[in-house]
Amino acid sequence: MQQGCRLEALGIVNALGRGCETVWRRAAAGEASALRLREDMPRTRPMFLGAVEAELPKIPGHLADYDCRNNAFTLAALEEIEAPLRAAIGLYGADRIGVVMGTSTSGSAECEAAIAQAAVSGELTRSFRYPQLELGGTAGFVAAALELGGPSLTLSTACSSSARSFATARSLLRLGLCDAVVAGGSDSLCGLTMNGFASLQAISDRPCNPMSRNRSGLTLGEGAAVFLLTRERGGIQLAGGGETSEAHHMSAPDPDGTGAIESMRGALADAGLAASDIAYLNLHGTATQLNDAMESLAVLRVLGDAVPCSSTKPMVGHTLGAAGATELAFCWLALAHRDGDAIPLPPHVFDGERDPELAPIRLALPSSDGTTRVEAPAPAALMTNSFGFGGNNCTLVVREDGDDAGRAPTRGGA
Repeated sequence: MQQGCRLEALGIVNALGRGCETVWRRAAAGEASALRLREDMPRTRPMFLGAVEAELPKIPGHLADYDCRNNAFTLAALEEIEAPLRAAIGLYGADRIGVVMGTSTSGSAECEAAIAQAAVSGELTRSFRYPQLELGGTAGFVAAALELGGPSLTLSTACSSSARSFATARSLLRLGLCDAVVAGGSDSLCGLTMNGFASLQAISDRPCNPMSRNRSGLTLGEGAAVFLLTRERGGIQLAGGGETSEAHHMSAPDPDGTGAIESMRGALADAGLAASDIAYLNLHGTATQLNDAMESLAVLRVLGDAVPCSSTKPMVGHTLGAAGATELAFCWLALAHRDGDAIPLPPHVFDGERDPELAPIRLALPSSDGTTRVEAPAPAALMTNSFGFGGNNCTLVVREDGDDAGRAPTRGGA
């Protein structure tokens, strides 16, 4: 088992709102109202989208090269954990803090607007800067905004991008290259993404409906989730990670779930845990025909049919490059809100019509009192899956650390 690392603090923004308490309250209640039909953004047809409506901070003038909606999400998340970030800088020094971010869009929307204007006027918009578009600009922006001098890199492996950022962040800590790392992901809606998924016929005309016989595709979303990681013990630990790249197809998963199975088994082995130790799994759960069939099969083979599972994408949409960090955040928030032996869970939101053709995994459904929870004495372990185009798979495990389990960690604003 590799050494874990502590997930010290979380900042988050998505379609459910801004700040840990707002996002968790709505997620735990299974609110799906944030997915709304929009006619103003796609160029193909109206779509349900998980767009961020919360007020976002302005990018400071001295960081104008990074001024885009994607980085505004990142800044909103960073502002939620400003105090622990500043404390870490004071404790370790700015040169000992690294940055690892995941994204698949960066400032693509701003580039699209600039090119559209150039097609009419012959000139790009005055506000456009090339670093807005660079995928590496996401981590560069964080490093510049916080004036950090440690290693800084951005990962872009489609929907597994920000999940993989945590595996890399932990490696930086284990190798002694950093004493703390800012890690997470951010993605914003843009025409390139929406039209691309529409061309693949992967977009549903209704809010996504994972694991249902009536599922018809995914719903896109946007947002950011950013953690501060250290080598400290206690609290909630990033206990394990598994990564595979089966390269089955450019955009379709291996129907046998080979890469997903090995990713999940790798995360368990890395954490030194058995399948029976997992109290909850956050599914990749995109509601496409292929993903749900593959993932349910993989989950049944690795975890069996007793572990409660849910997809949170019906509440926030598929945030693509930010999905791994966002769904790790849901696991972290569940542990942070433990009540005695009960851990509250984000419920599986769908139409209630299970697909009988899918492997019979256990979905986390509300009880008679409307709450969704699992009984799991501390220290408990939770798992999350992220599967991307090209067979880029990543599974992460978070776990409470011994006697410190149940102590409330640092959360962002309400």
